[in-house]
Order: sequence, then structure tokens, then C-alpha cells
Amino acid sequence: MTEPLLTVTDLVVEYPVPSGVFRAVDQVSFSVERGSTLAIVGESGCGKSTIARTLVRLNRPTSGSVIFDGQDIGAMSEKQLRPIRHRIQMVFQDPYGSLDPHLNAQQIVAEPLKVRGGMTTKDIAEKSALLIERVGLPKTALTRKPNEFSGGQRQRIGIARALASEPDLLVCDEATSALDVSVQAQVLELLADLQRETGLTYIFISHNLGVVRAISQRTLVMRAGKIVESGTTDDVLSNPQQEYTQRLRRSALEPTSMRGLKPRAIVRAIALARAAENEQLAAEDSAKAS
Repeated sequence: MTEPLLTVTDLVVEYPVPSGVFRAVDQVSFSVERGSTLAIVGESGCGKSTIARTLVRLNRPTSGSVIFDGQDIGAMSEKQLRPIRHRIQMVFQDPYGSLDPHLNAQQIVAEPLKVRGGMTTKDIAEKSALLIERVGLPKTALTRKPNEFSGGQRQRIGIARALASEPDLLVCDEATSALDVSVQAQVLELLADLQRETGLTYIFISHNLGVVRAISQRTLVMRAGKIVESGTTDDVLSNPQQEYTQRLRRSALEPTSMRGLKPRAIVRAIALARAAENEQLAAEDSAKAS
């Protein structure tokens, strides 16, 4: 048996409030195997995004441990953390607000490569172009700025930027919630392909149980900062034991009922959406050339 890539034990995260402190995450423990996907689900305000931000050290734990590949990153100083920060990356919820509007796609993806150093300008340009191609965008995307892309295309750029750091763990915080169903399906397919190709480990934060069923092997259900149920995704979603999970399941959009689309229709929608995106970019390039 190999050690888990990530082990979280008795994690507590508190925020100061006028009346004292608010405990957003309360004694949470879990582990994630290498090359697997763990989903964390629950209603808004349950603490799942606080966990995501703590794993990438945008928040510091109040107590507990976050052991990543044998090192307690929760206890590290910023200086100690710097050499391994690139190994844990995040894809944010908002594809509109998470990209610098003043940079083009290639410059956005190149930023992490410049920060890490050790590469020539030519190598950075070549690698950033390859990453953009890897997430399914055409070469014409390189010089375009975020406002020239659709939401799904922007999220692909965000994924390419995260991949530029060559992470072992990718934390996806509601990475598909701002996208319509057909584009969600494209992004999920991309993430699954990348995991098969590279062995990436994912933590997938979501409130959509249909999305969770499509991508994860194990699921944690959170309520008011605590884990109330956990297990394999099939067990948790097909046979929930806790009444709270049962209510989540009853209110969730299952894959067979997403806005009236059936799975076969979603597959067709992926192909149609891709074709439409490429046609749109080609038409805009043609218009600019003329």
C-alpha cells in the first residue's frame, strides 16, 4: 500500500467576527489517494470552499494538520512552503474573474512558468502554447484576451495555467458551476482525460451531485463545517444514510435530468459546442484579417 498523497487530520479553520470567532471548518479529517478524485459536497456556507482555500494555503489552519506527501504544509512558513507551492494548484469557480483581463491567453499561462524560473523566454512561449493546445483550444487563442472567450474557454485557460506549474494535486473549487450543462460536460471530460494521462489527483468541490457522480470515486458530505457522511461516491449518492444527504440528493440535478438533457444528448452537445467554439474563433480571425 502506498501512502495517500494528502492526509487531513482534525482540521479546524476559524475566522474573526465581531462577536468573537466563527468556526468554518470543525475537526475535519480525510485522505486522498494518488491519482484519485475526492469530491466534497454540501450547501453554500458548509465550509467546503474554506477547505479548498486552506489546502492551497490561501487560509492557514487554526489547528490540525494538512500532510501533503509527508510534509505538514499547514504548519509551514511562507518561505518553507514556497518550493512546493507549485505542486498544489487551484482552479477557481469564476472563469470571468480569475483571469487577468490585460493579458492574452498565452501570457496568462506563461506566468507560473516565469515565477518558477529556469526557462528561457523561447521555452516559456513554447510550453505555454502546448498547454493551451492540450486543453483543447486552437492556436488562434494564444493572442486573445479573456473577454474574447466564452466561459468554458476561459475555464480551459484557467486549467492550462494550473497545469503550467506541473502540480500533483489540483483543487477544483466549483470549477463548473458557472458553466451551462454542455460546457460542464466538456470541462469534466477534459479533467478526466488529464487524470488518465498524467496521474493528477483531484479534490473537487461542488454542490452538484450530478457532476460529483461523473468525476469522483469518493465523496464527503459537509454540513455546518463538519463531515456528516463519507464513502464511495456510488454508496453516498445511491444509498445515503444521513437524512441531510438524502435531502441533498432529492434536491440535486442528477445527470439524467440536467435541464432536460439525457446523457446521449450531453455527448452530442460536447461535439456541437466544440465545433461552435472553433467556428466562432475562425470567423473572428477571418473578420480581423479582412
